[in-house]
Amino acid sequence: MQQALPFRDWLTTAGSGGGGRSAAAAAANANSVRESTIGDAGSARKLVAENAVVVFARRGCCMCHVVQLLLRGHGVNPSIADVDEQNEADLADELSKIAGEGSAVPQLPAVFVGGELFGGLEEVMGAHISGELVPRLREAKALWL
Repeated sequence: MQQALPFRDWLTTAGSGGGGRSAAAAAANANSVRESTIGDAGSARKLVAENAVVVFARRGCCMCHVVQLLLRGHGVNPSIADVDEQNEADLADELSKIAGEGSAVPQLPAVFVGGELFGGLEEVMGAHISGELVPRLREAKALWL
């Protein structure tokens, strides 16, 4: 019987001196996908302000994975923020402040496009099906074509 290989995050491997990879390969991978782990809620506002598309997601969540695949399928390179379970409540409060006073507390996955809350999986899929997603991504300068 085969044993499963333990999961190792490539970002920590690249940051720890290579782990068998060359520095050029690690740098190329670091530029292709921007992932970070949100440990405190204060960094969420900065992440949303600095990036065209940000996805706040739980690690291992299938719905979060679907949103990421859909955006990458369109050619968008979103910043992915993995949310710790311990800080999820604080982050939800911070995301509702970023989204605005009258908005509900966003559920994960929470997608921000152009600094504004776009929505979760249902909103992203609905916009994709209706054809509204690509124009919004272009407005946010996440797509160039």
